[in-house]
Amino acid sequence: MNLYTVFADWARRHGIEAAVASFESLPDVEKFRRQFEADKAKVQAGGPPIITAGSDDWYSGPGESDRYWLALEDRFDVEGWPRDRILSVDHSSSTVVAHTPRPDRSKWDAKGLVVGYVQSGKTTNFTAVIAKLADVQYRLVIVLSGIHNGLRRQTQVRLDQYLKDLNPDRWVTLTEASRDFVKPSHDVSAALSPEKTVLAVVKKNAAVLGKLINWLDTPNGRKALASAPVLIVDDEADQASVATGRINPLIRKLLSLMPRCTYVGYTATPFANVFVDPTQDDLYPKSFILNLPRPDGYFGPEKIFGRDAVEWEPSDEQGPPDGYDMVRLVAEADVPLLRPGSKEPADGFSPTMIDELVTAVRWFWLATAARRARGDSGHSTMLIHTSVKIAVHESYRAPLEKLRQQARAGLASGRPEVLDEWRNLWEKESSRVPAQDFGREQNSFEEILPHLDEVIDATRIVLDNYRSQDRLDYSDPSVVAIAVGGNTLSRGLTLEGLVVSFFVRAATAYDTLLQMGRWFGYRTGFEDLPRIWMTPSLAAAFRHLATVEHEMRDDIDRYQRENLTPTQVAVRIRTHPALRITAKMGAAQPAFISYAGRRLQTRYFRHRDEDWLDNNRQAAEALVQEAIRHGQIEELGGARLIRNVPVSLVKTFLSRYLVHEDSPDLDPALMIKYIDQQLTSDPPSLTTWSVAVVVGEGGDATLGGLDIRYSIRSRLNDGQTGRADIKTLMSKQDRALDLGLTAAEARAKSESDLVALRNEDPVYRDRGLVVLYLIDPTSEPVNPKQSADAAPPPRLALEAVRAAVGLGITFPGDVQTKSIQASHVAVDLTDVESENVDEALGVDTEEVA
Repeated sequence: MNLYTVFADWARRHGIEAAVASFESLPDVEKFRRQFEADKAKVQAGGPPIITAGSDDWYSGPGESDRYWLALEDRFDVEGWPRDRILSVDHSSSTVVAHTPRPDRSKWDAKGLVVGYVQSGKTTNFTAVIAKLADVQYRLVIVLSGIHNGLRRQTQVRLDQYLKDLNPDRWVTLTEASRDFVKPSHDVSAALSPEKTVLAVVKKNAAVLGKLINWLDTPNGRKALASAPVLIVDDEADQASVATGRINPLIRKLLSLMPRCTYVGYTATPFANVFVDPTQDDLYPKSFILNLPRPDGYFGPEKIFGRDAVEWEPSDEQGPPDGYDMVRLVAEADVPLLRPGSKEPADGFSPTMIDELVTAVRWFWLATAARRARGDSGHSTMLIHTSVKIAVHESYRAPLEKLRQQARAGLASGRPEVLDEWRNLWEKESSRVPAQDFGREQNSFEEILPHLDEVIDATRIVLDNYRSQDRLDYSDPSVVAIAVGGNTLSRGLTLEGLVVSFFVRAATAYDTLLQMGRWFGYRTGFEDLPRIWMTPSLAAAFRHLATVEHEMRDDIDRYQRENLTPTQVAVRIRTHPALRITAKMGAAQPAFISYAGRRLQTRYFRHRDEDWLDNNRQAAEALVQEAIRHGQIEELGGARLIRNVPVSLVKTFLSRYLVHEDSPDLDPALMIKYIDQQLTSDPPSLTTWSVAVVVGEGGDATLGGLDIRYSIRSRLNDGQTGRADIKTLMSKQDRALDLGLTAAEARAKSESDLVALRNEDPVYRDRGLVVLYLIDPTSEPVNPKQSADAAPPPRLALEAVRAAVGLGITFPGDVQTKSIQASHVAVDLTDVESENVDEALGVDTEEVA
């Protein structure tokens, strides 16, 4: 650890003047002061720090002097990116950076996961993250780029183009487009310097990773790495990195060499990653999991296949999206005509050109001709994916070529019945997905006909597999190709201008199916033309996956809504009766759509809405008054506790209490539904409740006839005007107000300990707890102090037009105590310790004993 790092740690803990006094004997103390103040100013340059979930808020976005990011942003401008797209990349990458540890800490071990969309923007995001972390003095960046040379080379070219070439004097590259990592002649200490950032793009290959580790793992290397912040980006993080006998241990070894290391995985299919055992020293994303925003114009599973309603969604007349009418069905009975059975020999197989396949190919030619009529000369591709077997791929070349020749001959004949057949197909299909939905007028058949023969003539039949020499190549302009293939078309590869997919390949796992969905992505200029032919069972599976993805992303967003980390709540994945989630189920266990064991709280308030605030005040007044009539009051110092409250009063209160729409987890209707479920269980649960009214730290007040004091909850300075975000209402110890513990005893226990304590109590294992907070409408920020590990984010006075009522609610139980049928799986976090976020914040959450 260098002296400045020690000085900076001391300054953050005790203040800059105390640090200067303590280190006054050092000749560089004034230099350290200036550097610390410059670093602090840099963090704050963009305004208030970005609010993060369960971590230290330190990063406010790029500053005016940031060399790497500003050069990248200028490059986007030069390339003609729309400003809103650049701002989206800026915001999403800053959010990732903000969830990494403060770079002036002496050591850290952070592991995060960023979940993108298939064929959409992950590389751009981690390129921006690399630039921004290089701007805050990260000295080594290692990108683990897939398992194939093609993807590694593609990633190297992108990073050279958008990072190295923009600041050639500030990057040291250990790899090149034509060469993976080879051990340099110099050691690590010679490569690392304060002025430059070292970049390596390496394949997830045992030999390559072994060479990299051997170069780093030397006495001089470890000494140099001790003070160097390191970023490891794992692209396609669910591939090879998780639950593998060779690559996974090597990645973990690599991480162990670096005391100041941030590991960030990127994937669109994170199922294997969220199932890593969190109790082991592995790659479980313990620090954060973040969703990338869905870009405008992106076609994902939901847009194409629709999805089912999920339980927590508000009901409305429209319901969940049904998707565009782009999917055409192939009868299950016809699949044996398109590929041999799993136990049948592939050699000698001859596919039948069934009507659906012929129609799919003809629509591809019509759609491509329509693009040409629109002035679009871009690449155009059709995918035929029926089998992984190379002999089957080969069997399609002759019948497809014959179909091409027949189509040209028919058009050349000029016979009216031939043209009518093409016209009817165009008019039938184009009417099913109106071009007007995408802001354009549909082309007439007469407009596309002049381009049709030219398109068919230009079509190449490409068999793309690991043995073929004739691979997909988009280096020529205006490529028109029908690609027949298997695994080489299943992950990472972008099929340029994909218009039509004929897909009857069998798959048994979520991640395999989603990665095969090469039709997901952008279709700018021809959004109305894509079509997919597949079996009914595959279409149903993709619709299920759209629902799975929607729920999974909401679970991930819950970390932000509730200020939680992946060590406190696990991501749940809905199961399917016929599909595995992933081949690497890891530590996944049954989970439940349940409030069991959960602590929920109000985070967002309509602080300028009098009616909204008055309604909740009246609901709370009525609950407390009726609870006093039916129950027994206890004075706890920090709260007034009413025991033995009938469940009917709690349900009435929940039916009246209004919740902000940004808090779908705190849905009163769902909570009532869950309570009713427990009331009818055997034996019944939640028949009796406890209600606590917190005695806050503000002025005198009353609620329901009880004399209390206002709670003070200032709001985050997040630029919102119609919504107040207080971030944290309920301290951890408040979930135990009815369990007979002192505040200090409750604080000393982990969340899981408190859950277990309630569940083991013969009385309270079946009782819920409602905690009410009457919040001072002014609520100036209090306790503006820095804790040892975190600086609180800038806050503003609440300035509500009325007193606000905050609700905290704790349910007994956990997944182990329930015997209902599971519809989701997740990892078990019972034995995982996590930071006490409420206490770490140090603002507005201290218990008054």
